[in-house]
Amino acid sequence: MEAKTVIQLENLTKRYGRQAAVSNLNLEVKEGEIFGFLGPNGAGKTTTMLMILGLTEPTSGKVRVFDLNPTREGMKVKQMIGYLPENVGFYDDMDARGNLRYIARLNGIPDNISDGRIESLLNDMDLAKEADKKVGGYSKGMKQRLGIAEVLLKEPKIAFLDEPTIGLDPDGTNKMLDLIRSLSRERKMTIFFSSHLLDQVQRISDRVGIMIAGNLVAAGPLAELAERGLGLKEGESYTLEEIYMKYFKEA
Repeated sequence: MEAKTVIQLENLTKRYGRQAAVSNLNLEVKEGEIFGFLGPNGAGKTTTMLMILGLTEPTSGKVRVFDLNPTREGMKVKQMIGYLPENVGFYDDMDARGNLRYIARLNGIPDNISDGRIESLLNDMDLAKEADKKVGGYSKGMKQRLGIAEVLLKEPKIAFLDEPTIGLDPDGTNKMLDLIRSLSRERKMTIFFSSHLLDQVQRISDRVGIMIAGNLVAAGPLAELAERGLGLKEGESYTLEEIYMKYFKEA
């Protein structure tokens, strides 16, 4: 049985004056899929994510998340999604547990439910021993892990992750990638993530999309993109960097 579509973009366009940040973007993302979203700075990746999240309105075209319009049905959509921006913000004068409890209350999660989730997430993110320390004293990597905990707190159906491994050491990076894979495989959570670290994207993605200057120049499974872009056949080796550079140079 084919997985259902949870994100659908049709001719999605966002203009700022005469400048098109995103042009006629067509894309579908399936339930439980890990979708890697690639492109240089200024390619339109963040603008696309903000339109999907309902945080900025398209100039034209259509966005559907679980067949809902994020702009007009924002509260319903926000109940089902989580978002980790590249620069995570917390209340520095509060500890990790306090930050997560505050976020839970904002999302209408009762304390008797959120308390157990918070303790479990602090353990999963290796933050249990640091949970009573003020977040202002946390390292970049610790804040990144706390950000993932915040995303998972409301048990979203889709998680949007912008550079999720930034600031993590190699061991932390491996744990984060394993966590993302398990969320997809075991919980059927859809992961839509952006990263400049192509080896990491290749390691866990089911499909990737490549944005160049506001245009989606390629999207599909890596093997398919390697065949189309590099002329490789099944079984021949390739790297995502080779695929990316091929489409980048031709765009």
